[in-house]
This record gives sequence, C-alpha cells and structure tokens, in this order.
Amino acid sequence: MPLYLSEQDVADLLSPADAVEAIEGCFRRLAAGAVENRPRYRLGLEGGALAVMAAADLELGFAGAKVYAGFAEGARFVVLLFRADSPDLVAVLEADKLGQLRTGAASGVATKYLARSNARSLGVIGCGWQAESQVACIRAALPGLERVVAYCRTEERLRAFCEEHDAEPGESHQDPVACDVVVTATNSRDPVLRGEWLRSGALVCAVGANDGRRRELDNVVLERAAFVCCDSLDDAKLESADLIEPIESGVLDWLEVHELQEVVAEEVAGRQSDEDVVVFKSNGLAAWDVAVAAAVVELAQAAGRGRELS
Repeated sequence: MPLYLSEQDVADLLSPADAVEAIEGCFRRLAAGAVENRPRYRLGLEGGALAVMAAADLELGFAGAKVYAGFAEGARFVVLLFRADSPDLVAVLEADKLGQLRTGAASGVATKYLARSNARSLGVIGCGWQAESQVACIRAALPGLERVVAYCRTEERLRAFCEEHDAEPGESHQDPVACDVVVTATNSRDPVLRGEWLRSGALVCAVGANDGRRRELDNVVLERAAFVCCDSLDDAKLESADLIEPIESGVLDWLEVHELQEVVAEEVAGRQSDEDVVVFKSNGLAAWDVAVAAAVVELAQAAGRGRELS
C-alpha cells in the first residue's frame, strides 16, 4: 500500500543534515548519468499556476513528480513517488517542507564544495520560508560557521527571524553581503545584490528567482565571478533571468556556466582561489524532490510514521 506522509511527518523526520546528504548523493548520480530530470513547466490557472516537474533516478530506484498549485494567497505541494522497476506507487508526500529543505540542502552542498577554505560567515538577504532552511542546511554543511547576518525590509520580520535562527540583523542589503557566503532568497523582481558590494572570495547562492521574470543579481555580480554554476543548464536556460539576461547582454556566455554536479563529481575544480567570487544559481530540480522523498519514506518506514492509502 502507498504511504501518505503529511507536512508534519516530513518536518519531524527529515533533518537539515539528512537533506544535505540526500542532495549531495543526487548530484553524484546526476553526474554519473543515472538520473533523467525534466524541467518545470507551468499551466495557467485563474489567478495562479499549476507547476509540474518530474525525474527518474534509476540508481536510487525511484521516479517521481512534484505538482503544485500556486496563487497569491499561497501554494500547495505534493510529491508522488514511484518505484523505478515496477508499477508501484510508493508514497504520496505533502511537499512544502520537503521543498524548503531540499532547496536549502542544495545551497549546503554548494557551500561545502565552493565556499572559500576559511569561510566562517553567512549572509542572507530575505527572511522568509526559504531563508530558514538556507541557514539550517548551510550550518549543517559548514560546521565551522560562526556568524549569520540577515536582512529584509520588514523590521518586525527581520527581528523575529534573527531571534529564531541566532542571526544578527543587518541595517541594509550590504551587511549580509560582507560575509563569506551570501544567499539571496527573495521574491524581488529587481536585483537585491550588487556586485560592487561583494568581498573577494565570496560564494553567492541565488535561490529566490526561478520564473524568468525576476532577478536577484545585477550584471556586476556575474562580471566579478571567476566561476559560475547552476543546478541544471536545461532549467537555467528556461527560467534563470539571473543568467539569461547577462548572457543576452554579452556579460556571460552559456559555455562559461557549469553545473554543480560537475564540481561534486570532481570533473571541474570550481573555485581556484580563496579570492575568487563564485556564483551558484539554484532553480530547484525534480531530481532533488525524488531523492529527498525517498529519504523521508525510508525514515518513515523505520519510525512507523504516515498512514497507508487503500
């Protein structure tokens, strides 16, 4: 019987460290060619959109799809997990928390492989839902992290975020940008990070914009970057305005953009120097959803969590 796992089940079972481990393994399988990943597509609804993304991970033994309906007042997410070798539906998972953790975990993996060797500080622009898992997962991936600085425009939200996540409040966008690792996790349509603000050696993880109409990074960020990578070139060419627009204006070329899986698999070096500015553009892959869903199901089966669907 398929297992049904609620948001609370996922939150109780999956730790940030578990998510980072699952996503790192996913990148290794992507590099080995064991995963087929399909980019997200969206269907228009009355005032919203239905998004669908799917992947088959033959080495892991699972395939699945994430489907979600998004509106101005919120969104609902679900992952359907199937076995890769038989017509069996393994689980149905409510997937808001799952998506939050897998996105944070991807930045954790990027930080593990691309941050400067002595990175000790994390700056976060944005204090919303996604920013929470960015801090938690990067802390799990970078045990030597000593300081977190956050900034968002709403003072009350900033204060609450910093209290909950043991962070320092910044007075402007420039305060978190002075850190070794800088995450942008906003819904802004216009850049919130300017390249001239970055210190030498910074790693930038841009995770907030994935619909081709919004940008978090200005062109100077890409001009300064010695190494640029993304989670998937196929996805980035469809929905990464942070890369599409600089490439269209001649600041960057697609031939200069790598995939993070190449770094994880040691096919390319990534960072060459502690002084390099490095960029990771994250859009979110269905392969991550499959990998993390499989991890949650394993944990649920061991703990006796969830309910069977007839």
